[in-house]
Amino acid sequence: MNKLLIIDDDKGLTELLSDYLSQQGFDVRVANNPLEGIELINKVPHDLLLLDVMMPEIDGFEALKRIRTFSSIPVIMLTAKGDDFDKILGLELGADDYLPKPFNQRELVARIKALIRRLNPSTAFNQPQKVSLHGVDINEANQAVIANGNTIEMTSTEFLLLAYLMKNVGNLQSKEVLSEKVLGRKLSAFDRSLDMHVSNVRKKLANNGVADVIKTIRGSGYLMQHETD
Repeated sequence: MNKLLIIDDDKGLTELLSDYLSQQGFDVRVANNPLEGIELINKVPHDLLLLDVMMPEIDGFEALKRIRTFSSIPVIMLTAKGDDFDKILGLELGADDYLPKPFNQRELVARIKALIRRLNPSTAFNQPQKVSLHGVDINEANQAVIANGNTIEMTSTEFLLLAYLMKNVGNLQSKEVLSEKVLGRKLSAFDRSLDMHVSNVRKKLANNGVADVIKTIRGSGYLMQHETD
């Protein structure tokens, strides 16, 4: 049974979500205080976090910053409907996905299941591989990334994106394909999630001496270049 943690100060909403998600077969815990939620993640392993943005004491962005200093737990941020700034900032800080409020509960469950399924090593890859390219070594079995001898901390979604591009080096990958393979959903208009994850991967690689290896094909998608390109 997958363990979920909800960090949201709205007690009415978290009670409804907890009941609904429990009925869907999840083991759900709730923290209505973000600081308590951060401490809980530090003490108890969880499979996924639902994190609200607007909260007292510290907001969801600050909570995510603190969580990412010690945990790579998959995170779905619950953002204000239509607030692109919240969505982009959350992804930049290391969220794996976002869902605008108010949301359909069935869509939330679908997002949770898709994310957990994609990040489960036993199902995400048929045969876990070790791949090396441009001085970057990845190990699909434990989602480790090493560039020029330095370990790079990546979210699980960032790892899946990098792994997919490296395994398909030299082949253009459309945004539609990457969205389905990496994010687990069809690409929708105005959804910048994929672009933000690519940007994050590029920055982390560049910070470790690996720059300009993921090429943007305008209007089409992305391509991991060969070492001789």
